[in-house]
Amino acid sequence: MADIHSENTADATVEAARVALIAAQNDQFRTTWGADFTVPGQIVMTRGVAALSHEAQVAIMVAVMQFSEFTEDNDPYGTHDFGIFTVAEGEREVRLYWKIDLYDAGYEFGSDDCTDTAKTRRVLTILLPEEY
Repeated sequence: MADIHSENTADATVEAARVALIAAQNDQFRTTWGADFTVPGQIVMTRGVAALSHEAQVAIMVAVMQFSEFTEDNDPYGTHDFGIFTVAEGEREVRLYWKIDLYDAGYEFGSDDCTDTAKTRRVLTILLPEEY
């Protein structure tokens, strides 16, 4: 029985380290707005976000880069790949989402090793809730 417990503990430790590495890479990509080429990827926005004012788009960039409100509700897997925030658009508040998806180097399929930055490309999408 001790061997099974040790194996399960070791597996859990390896998985926790993998999740922490993915979260750190996602944070590095997001907080540098993709400017750190050691964590490659693209940043895209939906049509609804593109239609917002220049001021709102600047506020969106800052809000995404500074986002740190990860909780069990919005980050259940611990990978820091999703966030909800609001920005001002004139006199109104606009609610937005950002999400990070992990693709292979050709942006065709999901990555087969999300911790390997040579094999993984991040796509950070900014969108309105109704566009999800």
